Parts: sequence; structure tokens; C-alpha cells
Amino acid sequence: MLWECLFLCLASAGCILGFSGWRGDREKLSRGKPGTYMGVLCLVAVLVAGCDRGGGNSTQANNTSSTPVTTKTADALPSTSHTWDDWFVYHHDAAHAGYLPSVPDAQHLSQAWKTKLDGAVYAEPLMVKSHVIVATENDTIYSLDPQTGKVGWQTNVGTPVQRSTLPCGDIDPLGITGTPVYDPDSGLIFAVAEISGPQHILVGINADSGKVQMRRMVDVGGMDPTVNQERAALAVANGQVYIAYGGLAGDCGQYIGTVVAARTNGQGGLIFYRVPTTREGGIWTPPGPTIDKDGNVFVSVGNGEQTSGDWDHSDSVLRLSPQLKLMDAFAPQDWQDENSHDTDLGSMGPLLLPNNQLFISGKSGKGYILHANALGGVGGQISETQICDGQAMGGGATVGTQILVPCNDGVRRVTVSSDGHLSVDWHISDMKLPPIIGRHTVYGLDTGGTLYAADLASGKVRTSISLSEEVPHFATPTLSGRTLFIGTMNGVAAVSLS
Repeated sequence: MLWECLFLCLASAGCILGFSGWRGDREKLSRGKPGTYMGVLCLVAVLVAGCDRGGGNSTQANNTSSTPVTTKTADALPSTSHTWDDWFVYHHDAAHAGYLPSVPDAQHLSQAWKTKLDGAVYAEPLMVKSHVIVATENDTIYSLDPQTGKVGWQTNVGTPVQRSTLPCGDIDPLGITGTPVYDPDSGLIFAVAEISGPQHILVGINADSGKVQMRRMVDVGGMDPTVNQERAALAVANGQVYIAYGGLAGDCGQYIGTVVAARTNGQGGLIFYRVPTTREGGIWTPPGPTIDKDGNVFVSVGNGEQTSGDWDHSDSVLRLSPQLKLMDAFAPQDWQDENSHDTDLGSMGPLLLPNNQLFISGKSGKGYILHANALGGVGGQISETQICDGQAMGGGATVGTQILVPCNDGVRRVTVSSDGHLSVDWHISDMKLPPIIGRHTVYGLDTGGTLYAADLASGKVRTSISLSEEVPHFATPTLSGRTLFIGTMNGVAAVSLS
């Protein structure tokens, strides 16, 4: 009888997790009388037999802009034999270093899996609680098993905006574009979705279940959501989520670069900083805000409409307080000319360096070293060096005083000397999209979807692999354990290191 009861429990797939939880208490039961022990086991078996054995999909209400739809599939739990490194935010950490020191160096790359999702993945995947978190332009967030690509849960938060309803732009449909962020304090994954209206909503999603626990509109006064795009990665610090806005491709409409902060608990009003220019000055680059150890917020700003007169804080790096008050700023001496020719700093995110320094580059291809705590105003750089033959676009990566710059004519490594001057060390012409670093290896893509692994010291390409998938603009890998995860125009691909 005892074994029959146990067999019934184990045979009920829909209740295995409940049985596992009971198993932890069986030592207490064993101290009772044998008859009681057998009786409890049989009771468990009877209850188990009544459990739902389907283990299939369950869907909530129809998809509307006000009611999120959550579809949950069977849990896809990772193997305990694998160790997965956390990757909670764009390029791994609040400073966007894009560096993991402990992973093995790749000598060979091989396809692990591909998973087709319901839209293109412009946002960088995250690794949260040993699950890959992916957001799509169909306004859906997924949790995937990193070993197999199997969907654990998926949550749709609204209907994306069709390109035909917007005055300009180059993403169709337009849903979640900025990389989400995971907040360990609240246990929530935060993402901003553009939904029909249009409007931008911030959602906080439980990382374990996929359930939406916070949802609020994050378009602030004076902002036209029709011409503002949330492409920048989100950042979380100081109990707040930081959200940056720029314009659509084509720079249509009356938009002005803005940073908005919302509390992670969903309470209180929104606070924001708006660039004091008459138009443009977008804060759009994919890395989004960079946060220093004191919680200050650094952003790069694109060209503004102003091309003469007093500086309007466009074509700049800004340091904002945790409450988004302007503390300090930098612009090149020729900011007026750069505004005239669209060769501004807004295309690359600021990188924090040792010795309280900061690196920035942009569409002119020039690189600047700044004092992070005294940005210097107009022309206040420590040094200036031509880095790219083309433009610096997207997120860089850093190891100490080594900087990987994402030039659109190929990634370059530059080194910062003790006196704050830059030297260009090598150039990988094939690797054209934002790189990351694992131990002594640089990983990055070309625009055709080939992934490269190169030696950090020399720049020599060790190995490469074609994903056989189209990748979005500014696609950048995520590294965890011995696997790279890359968003594609169809979903996500995983590549193993060996």
C-alpha cells in the first residue's frame, strides 16, 4: 500500500513541485506512528490524483492596452550542473562595463539553440535568476531556459504601435526597444513599452512568475508620445527606475530629450529633467543612463536645433543628481558646428573609468577623457583624440584603463594613460556592433549576424560563427556561464563557448 501511494504521487506530473515541498517535511512525519505515516501518504496520493495533470498553457483576458495578457507555459528550470552569471542591466552593470572576468576564453563558437518569439528583439537579453529575460517589439517579455531556449513564462503588456500611425521612425511595430533592468531589491523586471495610443508605460514584472505587479504611464507633461521614442536602456538606482527619451529615426516633430524617474514601488509622482533646448537634444543611445557609485546619473545628449549663441546643453554629457537636478555638463568646443552637421556625442553612452575619469565619443569619431566629478563645461576635456574613421555608436566596454569603442567601421581598443591621454591600440574591421568582454576575449557582431571572438590583447580574431539570422541595429551579446545570448529580428539565439 505504501508503495502504491508513492507511485501515485510520482506519477502525477502536475503536482511534482508540491510533492517536492512535502518531501522536506517527511522526517517530521516519520517520528509518528507507522499507521499515521501510511495514512498521510495515502492522503497525499488522493490529493495528488485530483491535481490538474495538463501542465499546459493558461491565458488571461484579451490583450488590451489596459489589461496585460499573461501566458504561462510549463516551468523550464535550469540544470543545477550549470552556473549562470547575473546580467541585470545593459552591459552587465550600472557603469555599463560589459565585462565578466571569470568566464573561460573562447577558442570555438557553436550554435546552442534558437528560439523564435513574437517579434524582433532590439533590447539586450538579461540573465536573471538563471533565466534569460528577453523583450520584443510586440510588447512581450519572456523568460527562457538558458540551456534549451524553452519558454518558462511570457507576459504581453499591450498592443505595439504600427509604423504607419507615426510621422517617422524605422521600427515596425514599435513596442519594447530599450533594454529592461532587473531590480534585486524589489524582485521586479522593469521595462518600458510603447503601446497603442500611443503612450509609454512602465511595467514591473515578477521575475519568478511573470506577473505584472506595477504598471503606470511615464509620459510627462509637455511630451508628445507620438514623436518621442524610448530606445535607451533602463537603469535602476536610489529606489528609482530611470527612463530616457529621444526622437524617432528622421527627427520628426517637437521632441526634446528627457530623463524620467519613477519609484520602483510604483508610488509617488514622476520626476524628470528636460534638456534646455528648443528642440531635439535626444537622449536615445541604447546604453541609456550610466550610474556612478553615489547614484548620480550620466547621460549623453544628441544634437539640438541651436547652432549659434549660448550653449543649450545639447551635444553633451550631463551629470544629474539622483533626483534629476543638473549638476555638471560637458560639450566639445565646436558644439555649434556639430549640431549643424549631426556629428554630436549622443550616439554613444558615457563610460566611467578608474581615477574618477569618464570616456565619451560620438558621431564625429573623436574620443574625450573627462573628469567625472568636474565635467568641465564647453571645451573642458582632459584630452581629445580621433578614435574612429566613422562614428562611435552604441555601448562600449571597459577593463581597467582599456576601452572597447564601438566604431561603425570596426571596434577599436584604446588605452588611457596615467595623465588622461588616449592611444589607439588595434582595430577589428569585421566587428562593427557594440562589444562585450569575457576574461581576455572580446565578443561582438557584424551587421550581417556573424559573431566574432577576438583576443583582447592583440585584436586578433580567434573564431567566428554566423547566426544565420538578421540582427537589429546596435545588437550586442549577453554573456553568462559558457554561453552568449543575442537578440535577433526573429527572437533570440544562443552560442556556446569552448
